Amino acid sequence: MDLGPDEVLERAAELIGGSTHATAFTGAGISVESGIPPFRGEDGVWSRLDPGFLDISFFREHPERSWPLIVETFYDVFRGAEPNAAHRSLAAMEARGLVEAVVTQNIDGLHRRAGSQRVIEFHGSSDRLVCTECGATVPASDDALSKLPPLCPGCSGVLRPDFVFFGEPIPEPASTMAFAEAEVADVFLLVGTTGMVQPASSIPVLAKANGAVIVEVNTEATAYTGTITDVFVPGPASRTLPRLEDLTSG
Repeated sequence: MDLGPDEVLERAAELIGGSTHATAFTGAGISVESGIPPFRGEDGVWSRLDPGFLDISFFREHPERSWPLIVETFYDVFRGAEPNAAHRSLAAMEARGLVEAVVTQNIDGLHRRAGSQRVIEFHGSSDRLVCTECGATVPASDDALSKLPPLCPGCSGVLRPDFVFFGEPIPEPASTMAFAEAEVADVFLLVGTTGMVQPASSIPVLAKANGAVIVEVNTEATAYTGTITDVFVPGPASRTLPRLEDLTSG
């Protein structure tokens, strides 16, 4: 028997509230409502822009050509974005001990800005720049990006965003930490992720194989919905997560 919308929310809240280790796993969908467009799909960034400028080999050879597109694609967009109600609800549930960690595929830094403390940034973060020569890190401030390509204040090497480019492995310790969550969690809360990007998409699958219950929040069905999801909560995350937060406080 199919559950109604309210019953689905109540079931999801019961699972999260009764968990011993719930992990949130977020993708681009949670940030769309903050004004950040998704990268894949019909209206995604890659439908109008060739992502070749983010290939690590191209960047190393032509940083002066990559950097203007990086600023346009990421920093100009992220600059005006603020955490939405979904980000804030996850932070609030973490503060109450209901969510142990947030594993995010996003590089926008909105989970940390919303107040989440244990954020595992699987693909890195746009908030930091790292020197390709000496490895020093600096904040990705407007001043640091005033001249492109930006140069290291210490050794004058070219700076790059501290996120994963195409052709690069997932950085440590983020990779190990994220997969470790799939080993220990008894509830995995998927928010705004389609399950199309490897190796990140294998993390919820591993969690399911290890016995976790999968609660999925999304506006439409995904690669997870008919395969590993136990409870599907339809709708925008900024509306459904605050309701989940309220129900778990009852």
